[in-house]
Amino acid sequence: MAQTLFERYGGFAQVSKVVSEFYDRAQESPVIGPFFANTDMRRQIDHQTKFISSLLGGPTSFSDEPLKSAHAHLAIDDEASEEVASLLEETLQDSGFEAADVAFVKREVTRRKHIIVTH
Repeated sequence: MAQTLFERYGGFAQVSKVVSEFYDRAQESPVIGPFFANTDMRRQIDHQTKFISSLLGGPTSFSDEPLKSAHAHLAIDDEASEEVASLLEETLQDSGFEAADVAFVKREVTRRKHIIVTH
């Protein structure tokens, strides 16, 4: 049986570390940092860990509908979306993800841009 990306990169513990690092960078970003000013970051990291884990073939499943409702009120534009993709790509690279796997995750996140970008 083939190993999933989720398994290859260490399961929930490692994915959570990667997601935490991403949010450290995101909160420092002048473009997207303000979106997280009043956010419960523990909860945010938990949700994002489940989302990324599902993309990597982990045991969680995630549908697009919760993404849509969670982002509908945030007035996210193309610039913010591009910043998220860029910071995620950098974080994955710095965390030892192979180039093809980084491209896969970025592609899967970008594929949902129409759900998240509202302005």
